[in-house]
Amino acid sequence: MGRLARTEGLTEVQREILATVRGFVDKEILPVATELEHQDAYPTRIVDGLKELGIFGLMIPEEYGGLGESLLTYALCVEEISRGWMSVSGIINTHFIVAYMLERHGTQEQKDYFLPKMATGETRGAFSMSEPGLGSDVSAITTKGVRAPDGSGDHLLTGQKMWLTNGGTSTLVAVLCRTDEGLPADAPPHRSMTTFLIEKEPGFGQVRPGLTIPGKIEKMGYKGVDTTELILDELRVPADRILGGTTGRGFYQMMDGVEVGRVNVAARGCGVAQRAFELGIDYAQQRHTFGKPIARHQAIQFKLAEMGTKVEAAHALMVGAARKKDSGQRNDLEAGMAKYLASEYCKEVVEDAFRIHGGYGFSKEYEIERLYREAPMLLIGEGTAEIQKMIVGRRLLEEYRTQG
Repeated sequence: MGRLARTEGLTEVQREILATVRGFVDKEILPVATELEHQDAYPTRIVDGLKELGIFGLMIPEEYGGLGESLLTYALCVEEISRGWMSVSGIINTHFIVAYMLERHGTQEQKDYFLPKMATGETRGAFSMSEPGLGSDVSAITTKGVRAPDGSGDHLLTGQKMWLTNGGTSTLVAVLCRTDEGLPADAPPHRSMTTFLIEKEPGFGQVRPGLTIPGKIEKMGYKGVDTTELILDELRVPADRILGGTTGRGFYQMMDGVEVGRVNVAARGCGVAQRAFELGIDYAQQRHTFGKPIARHQAIQFKLAEMGTKVEAAHALMVGAARKKDSGQRNDLEAGMAKYLASEYCKEVVEDAFRIHGGYGFSKEYEIERLYREAPMLLIGEGTAEIQKMIVGRRLLEEYRTQG
């Protein structure tokens, strides 16, 4: 491990966990990541290995069979995994967000039922807010949940969801729907949203009556992980599968999950940027031009200096956002800053490493080609860069509001 992106003040347990994950990445992920990515193949063996390491239960409390670790520990593990292959971190992240939402907002029955199976990876989570015509405007969702006419308290869900990570492989999906019966016409949109916990079989097509998962969406990068649509046609969901047991709280539940998810995306950006820096500085010392390694040319040294500074800055901001959340404080400002900076810097560091590789960076034989296609996803995942700047700007105005 190099000097960059070190984290001070970790416990011995945290250091042991990170060393184990880094060893797994170096041995089990990096050697096969590019080949699997080019095939768009699901990394079954890697996922099974992460199950054995307990990564799927990293933040789930010990009473439910998890490791009960902090957001910081989780984020640092994601950083390491993304250094190997970012798609693997996506498989874990959606699962983690659903587990987090259950632990924070679920009923006791929901926690007792789902969390032990999620800790082992037996139950795999996904969550869904976005829709085909929605983009970043979550308040405009149209997927509807109406009470079943038989008076059972169940809901019938109808609509179409988009960009569902783990849509095919998951067995539990947290879905945000509109349930506005009984509210006044002028009620704020966020008050009419509910999170439903949908259990399903893994696979594609009609996975249960009223629920269809079409095939994988083809993407330029972020391959291996399955990204899908989700089509609901009067899908019946029992009353005890409303997250928290009460309608109308879904927006707050999802935003809480996305807040920690943004720390995760920041960690992904840090990991990908670290790997790009490693590839760039290694190649610069091997490639010779004009009779000497290109690392001895000032133009390349300037690039390496900028890349290393960006890796270090993004890591520090990500760690600060995770630690603030772990302390029990509100961290939407810090999470937004971290996600914005890490994703932007990741794109820039990857591009500089790509430039250092010259023509070889354009070849599929070199790993940097894969990173070059993966980095753009971080600019839009868990809220676009523009959304992060809106959040940060509004929060700064709250903190620095002028008097009078």
